[in-house]
Amino acid sequence: MSDSDDDVPALSAHTLAALQEFYQQTSSPPAADQFTVGAVEEDWRMSQFWYSDETATRLAEELVQEAGEGGRVACVSAPSVYQKLKQGSVLGSDRVSVVVLEFDRRFASYGEDFVFYDYNEPLALAAAAAPRGFDVVLVDPPYLSEECLRKVSETVKYLSKGKVLLCTGAVMEELAGELLGVRMCDFRPEHNRNLSNDFRCFVNYPSRLRS
Repeated sequence: MSDSDDDVPALSAHTLAALQEFYQQTSSPPAADQFTVGAVEEDWRMSQFWYSDETATRLAEELVQEAGEGGRVACVSAPSVYQKLKQGSVLGSDRVSVVVLEFDRRFASYGEDFVFYDYNEPLALAAAAAPRGFDVVLVDPPYLSEECLRKVSETVKYLSKGKVLLCTGAVMEELAGELLGVRMCDFRPEHNRNLSNDFRCFVNYPSRLRS
């Protein structure tokens, strides 16, 4: 084989441009429009059901209120509320930090805010999800089952300093109270697409959602 430079494979200009664009996308922070509620479309195959914009806003406001200045928020399987907080449209959202724990790796585009989460391994979490590291934890278990709620509750207890906001079916009220000490709120969360089950919020602290 010749040692000539003519024999060295070269990428086309089109391929080089595509590679440059890829590296720019993977090294740059997410664009503002990525954080709009529903920017990533829900995937029913992964039991995803996005909140309505009004509900996402109300829950985001609650998290900001309860986290306080400089507080930390964890959104467990609740990416539409995470996106609402990152929009900056909720008063005070710039004064809290937030991470999203999700099985859906599409949310890895949010960089260090994303923590891969599989409820079947409730404590297999990245360092960003520190124990007792969050002032308030919002959790929306992906499945309406006792097994799922029990495993997700392990995650919540690991993450939370105390305050828990749970969104799930009303049918889970007794078990939710047993596992997390939460009580049902008057506020009824809504979704972009109507769900057949009675969906409710539960908290373990005095909340405006209860009145």
